[in-house]
Amino acid sequence: MAENPTNPKRKQARPSKANVSAARAASLKALKQVFNGQSLSAVQMHTTDKLEDARDRGLANEIVNGVLRWRWQLEFFISSLLKKPLKPKDIEVQLILLMALYEISECRTPDYAVINESVELVRKSGKKWAAGLVNAVLRSFTREQEKLLSSIKDGVVRYSHPAWILEKIKADWPQDWQQILEANNQRPAFCLRVNQMQHGVAQYQQQLTEQGLESSTVALADHALKLSHGIDVRLLPGFAEGAVSVQDAGAQLVAELFDVSAADRVLDLCAAPGGKTCHILERYQSVNSLLAVELDELRMKRVSENLHRLKLEARAKLIAADARDIKQWWNGEKFDRILIDAPCSASGVIRRHPDIKTLRRASDIEPLVKLQSEILNAAWQTLAAGGELLYVTCSIFKDENQNQMQNFLTVNDDAAEIKIEANWGRPCDHGRQLFPGEQDADGFYYCRLKKAD
Repeated sequence: MAENPTNPKRKQARPSKANVSAARAASLKALKQVFNGQSLSAVQMHTTDKLEDARDRGLANEIVNGVLRWRWQLEFFISSLLKKPLKPKDIEVQLILLMALYEISECRTPDYAVINESVELVRKSGKKWAAGLVNAVLRSFTREQEKLLSSIKDGVVRYSHPAWILEKIKADWPQDWQQILEANNQRPAFCLRVNQMQHGVAQYQQQLTEQGLESSTVALADHALKLSHGIDVRLLPGFAEGAVSVQDAGAQLVAELFDVSAADRVLDLCAAPGGKTCHILERYQSVNSLLAVELDELRMKRVSENLHRLKLEARAKLIAADARDIKQWWNGEKFDRILIDAPCSASGVIRRHPDIKTLRRASDIEPLVKLQSEILNAAWQTLAAGGELLYVTCSIFKDENQNQMQNFLTVNDDAAEIKIEANWGRPCDHGRQLFPGEQDADGFYYCRLKKAD
């Protein structure tokens, strides 16, 4: 993988001397649950994140993310080295091989240690019969890695994406698809949003420097700083007091595009986890009327926690409700500004959430497009004449983005697009698309609409 030109060299994990066996066992547990349909963020809380030693957590999360990112290429290696495929019931053996192949390719652990630990892990998993097979496959890989890499011809293997995602990106962006796929396999930037109510960017950057934390400004967003490496957020200066939040630079563009005045009534639909909600209130400090609506009560709790940490809760009202059912949350008074952070395929944030490649299905897209349309039509009813709506997704699929906007504008005569003029992203037929990896940001789509007076 590191030798593969489609896979830029990533920062290698430093294995812990404390308990690498526990790290690999936690990685196996997490991967098994993801392959069984659960999201990585949900399973990490009770698997890899529970490891006591920070070095073990680092190794475990490196392995898990690496396997999910490079699954299709790693599976190609396994199929090339096995005489016959493993049975579905032997998922533990498959996962242990995937983990070991990634670690041999990308981590600093000596090959012999990875092989020995993997053989021991397969025994502990109740598959003692596979110990010899795992040993043989991994030793063969250490000898044949270069040959296997050079034999890759298929795009699914080369770029390590499921075929449907690869083909959809290629169809939507025929001039840019390779760039997008390569960006999806890179590590995401660790980006901060400085709370301008407390600090200027330069002032907070100085605090980071004094703590020995290297950072750089991000041209894309006014209040963004990129750290040179990830860190436990609790170690960031002033984090508990609300001095800073973790937020991708692309997500920070939302508040800049929102353009709110003091007297505006603001609606934030599909608000969780609240990063954009909080940024709007930080940026537009005169706004005191913001309603945030989120369907999931547990996710709405995250919004509440973020507002509390940033001392913004007094300026926002939260309602857990279905955005499509305006009777649940609307009192009839129209809004001047509406943000729809629409549920989507998340195809623009694959590099940050590599489990999307495994969990998302082609059949998911049509229902998502329908849901987005229903939310748009509901929200439009609550927008005042002359008001503006900002539609945002973290998708790069045109069906969810410019095609969605085209359909909406076709059936709503009182809707007009406000063109986004910017030095980032790509102008679309409607709206603007930011590609993953562009200016260190994730992939986002934005479109501004205005309602006729």
